[in-house]
Amino acid sequence: MTIKSIDLITFSPTHTSKQIGEAIVRGTGLAEVGFVDATLQMPEKTHFEADTLAVVAVPVYGGHVAPLALERMKDFQADGTPAVVVVVYGNRAYEKALMELDAFVSARGFKVIAGGTFVGEHSYSSDRYPIAAGRPDEDDLKYAEEFGAKVRTKIDSAADAEHLYGVDVKRIQRPRQPFFPLLRFLRKVIKLRKNGVSMLRTPQVDESLCTHCGLCVKRCPAGAIVKGEECTTLADKCIRCCACVKGCPQKARTFDTPFAALLSDCFQRPKENRIIL
Repeated sequence: MTIKSIDLITFSPTHTSKQIGEAIVRGTGLAEVGFVDATLQMPEKTHFEADTLAVVAVPVYGGHVAPLALERMKDFQADGTPAVVVVVYGNRAYEKALMELDAFVSARGFKVIAGGTFVGEHSYSSDRYPIAAGRPDEDDLKYAEEFGAKVRTKIDSAADAEHLYGVDVKRIQRPRQPFFPLLRFLRKVIKLRKNGVSMLRTPQVDESLCTHCGLCVKRCPAGAIVKGEECTTLADKCIRCCACVKGCPQKARTFDTPFAALLSDCFQRPKENRIIL
């Protein structure tokens, strides 16, 4: 089967999903590349042809595909377009996110021929509480490129679209999860809730450091920060992606949620990327 082009579809506030998606695209070796970015607004392109390969890479928030990503992609339509679905999570767990993404794109006419779960630096990660810090790293990106090459081989080996078989993403191998760190995490979460510990809903801002440069406004995918009022974050819009925190050149923004310490403590062992095709 011949594929003429490839579209990278991403929602990636902190650029981890985008990096993985770009590496997969490189691995395919396809020269005609389109970029459909749903991070900051509804994409203009919503229709995808059967002779195009789509790579859909999105982050996992709380074990689910980021809801805003699904909202931005809701108008997509495809004509049996082969698709690679990829979820990127912060080294804790992606739970049913890959199945959610598979069901979402399949309902819009895509044919899922491969899937992957990759680790990226957690949105809550900081110098004080690192959580998968620096990922995707060089090895992650190399693995993603190799995945892209395998996808290309699968496509080239198929006689036609009918023989380009789909995959059941539920059968993907799960990463190894040590039992005791997971148990410790669950116990601490229960303790926090029983004690009524207050959970931050938005990043905090040190007004003495904020220069009102406006970068946080530009980088917020949800429109939760208004130009001229950069020291305020609208709680009803904030999705806690921490793009504003990681992108602030003055380090004026922080998100010191109690969960960051728990995640850093209980999920130190790097998880493996997994693929299915």
